[in-house]
Amino acid sequence: MSMDLLRKMNSALGASMGVELRRVRKKPDTAPAGGTPAAAAEPAKKAKPASVSYRPPQDPALDRLLDRPVFVMSPVRSGSTLLRLLLNGHSRLHAPHELHIRRLEVHFRTKLSQRAMEELDLQRGDLEHLLWDRVLHRELVKSGKDFIVEKTPSNAFVYKRLAACWPDARFICLLRHPVSIARSWHEADPEKRTVDEANEDALRYMNAVQRAREGLESALTVRYEDLTADPAAELRRICDHLDIEFEPQMLEYGQSTEGNYTKGLGDWKDKIRSGSVQPGRKLPDPDEIPEVLRPISETWGYVDSGAREGAAVS
Repeated sequence: MSMDLLRKMNSALGASMGVELRRVRKKPDTAPAGGTPAAAAEPAKKAKPASVSYRPPQDPALDRLLDRPVFVMSPVRSGSTLLRLLLNGHSRLHAPHELHIRRLEVHFRTKLSQRAMEELDLQRGDLEHLLWDRVLHRELVKSGKDFIVEKTPSNAFVYKRLAACWPDARFICLLRHPVSIARSWHEADPEKRTVDEANEDALRYMNAVQRAREGLESALTVRYEDLTADPAAELRRICDHLDIEFEPQMLEYGQSTEGNYTKGLGDWKDKIRSGSVQPGRKLPDPDEIPEVLRPISETWGYVDSGAREGAAVS
């Protein structure tokens, strides 16, 4: 199209419709010299959320509704759903499904709202702790019991913050043979993760639990193998740790928890739905331990125990 014709058309279009035609500029070729056109840029990865500063409550009597909450530090697929169901069978313990409270966040929509909270000496971490405490307290009050038990596995990654949020919290660290954890994690969703991916991913949780064991001096360590071999004895230990009386009805958890099984919020398979403690799987032999899981297996004392079928290290 000639420039004269374009000007005449634009003059007519502008007078009648108020629009003009413009030539589309060709985008520059971004390919390197002698190469092929550059591929489309990959979508940017999500940035990791910024860490939130936190501190203990300045006045626990004012800022906390919960009394001595209980947190189970456990890897994925370690038997934490079984433990919570057994604990929930106690008349004083309420152990709901995984609540993932660490993912409940508070954000300031305006600088003015942030300034208003700062005048109250409330930082973002303080406000999130108030929210977490209120949510758990609401759930506890609905149950009519005395103490809440929270067992979301990812809590192990923030054990320091939980201990700061509730200075009177009690902690239980649940261990299981690392190979059994990783195998169960793979079997839970084999299309989502390969065996090697399950090993690596489960190990993140195991290492987090180990850090919690080392950082929480008063935490009680419980082994899944011991819990399934002699549940009454282990529950007595736990009750002693929580300063409550052991109740035999804890051993038959099915009567009070029927239907409370949701994928993503705890175990949901047939074994856990039986309503009573089932034997654990046979422990792997030492030569079945992948190299990536060997250090944590040694730290947790499971390498030698693998030679004894079904036995846990005391």
